[in-house]
Amino acid sequence: MNRAVRRLRSLPLRSRLALLVAAAVAFAVTAAAVACWFVVKNVLVNSLDDALRANRMTTQQVAGYVDLATGLCAHESTPREPNLFNSSVQLLDDQGKSCLIIGTERVTLTDADRAVAERRSDEALHDATGSDGTPYRVFTYTVRGLPKVAVSAARPLSEVDGSLNNLALVLVFVAGAGVLGAGAAGLWVARAGLRPVDELTRAVEHVARTEDLAVRIPVDEDSEDEIARLSRSFNTMTASLAGSRDLQQQLIADAGHELRTPLTSLRTNIELLTRSEETGRPLPEADRAALLASVKAQMTELATLIGDLQELSRPDTGQHAGRTRILAWHDVVESALRRARLRGPELTFTADVRPWYVRAEPAALERAVVNVLDNAVKFSPRGGTVDVRLADGALTVRDRGPGVPAEDLPYVFDRFWRSPQARALPGSGLGLSIVARTVHQAGGEVALTRAGDPEGGTVATIRLPGAPTPPPGPAADGGA
Repeated sequence: MNRAVRRLRSLPLRSRLALLVAAAVAFAVTAAAVACWFVVKNVLVNSLDDALRANRMTTQQVAGYVDLATGLCAHESTPREPNLFNSSVQLLDDQGKSCLIIGTERVTLTDADRAVAERRSDEALHDATGSDGTPYRVFTYTVRGLPKVAVSAARPLSEVDGSLNNLALVLVFVAGAGVLGAGAAGLWVARAGLRPVDELTRAVEHVARTEDLAVRIPVDEDSEDEIARLSRSFNTMTASLAGSRDLQQQLIADAGHELRTPLTSLRTNIELLTRSEETGRPLPEADRAALLASVKAQMTELATLIGDLQELSRPDTGQHAGRTRILAWHDVVESALRRARLRGPELTFTADVRPWYVRAEPAALERAVVNVLDNAVKFSPRGGTVDVRLADGALTVRDRGPGVPAEDLPYVFDRFWRSPQARALPGSGLGLSIVARTVHQAGGEVALTRAGDPEGGTVATIRLPGAPTPPPGPAADGGA
């Protein structure tokens, strides 16, 4: 059995489907043929029984064979000439004596027949065997006016068996043709039904061989069957993979472009310092100090850029879900404000921070707030004011800088995008991308708009779902 199952599983899917269809049809046809055979047999036997009942002998017909002295046949029974139906009629009494009055073959009588002769029952119907071994259908009945005498009429079952044998041959032929037709139809249906699977298989093999993610499988948009859903899922998967690969290549290209500038400047400064040492002509102290400061700034810029790239390389969801917890967002904002004041000591910060608790990753959320404040510090004029307000789950940071042109606002959260005003300033163009990513992971929204009053500037708004009080349970984290 196990070997047969393994052999079946080793066949192609369309062959298995064709075999299963053929087997199912064969079972159904066989069951129907067997049921039909038994129904027809029952009908034919009932018809034979009705014919035996309809041909009862009358009292006058039976009386001629009864001897009043002996109670049975007037003369010793001798075989009669065969009749039309090759039937046989016998008389029997309550003593078990019988005689053949019609036909050529005696039929073995049973206790049921003697019970009729003894008037313990009115009639009996059963199968019996003739003296030559021929099967008969026997009907035994009583005759009015002749007590203790019964008539047993029998007709050969060959009338039924011949029709049943012919019917069996017809059913076998029809069943065989049906099974063969079902097998052919199953093979055709399997081929037609699995054609989309074949197309999908070829597409997957093509992608695996060529890494061409532009392959799409034609799908009927109105269809909702499993094949259509599978094809749509494959197209969605390849489109997502293609988009992911394009973003990855774009990230690599942009990262290479951003890394090239500080690396070139860093190499130039180091070469100048090295050459001054090799030639024995030291640089003036002021120039040397300026070069070292430039090298330090460029290394800091590289470290920041690498950190931003690492942050963006993290998966968007799933992998870091276990790092999130309930945070006091107002404490995170206060911590970020302290760092911002150190970076912009000449600026004035106004803060209105009210309690708000959110679920997020502590380090990522503080980095996002710090990035927003750094942007405000970077673009604020000397002696300017930065307004920070946290209320009802919305953090707004407003500066008085030149603002972002309206045509550039759709791109401010793109990776490596920098406005023309910011290209001369330090930075990688990844800060706001990291902010948008972090806020979206926490289930919030972020927007950057131009201030609507004459003072100008930019307003950054971050909204996160949460509550002004911590939820019951473990204490919320107080900071990052």
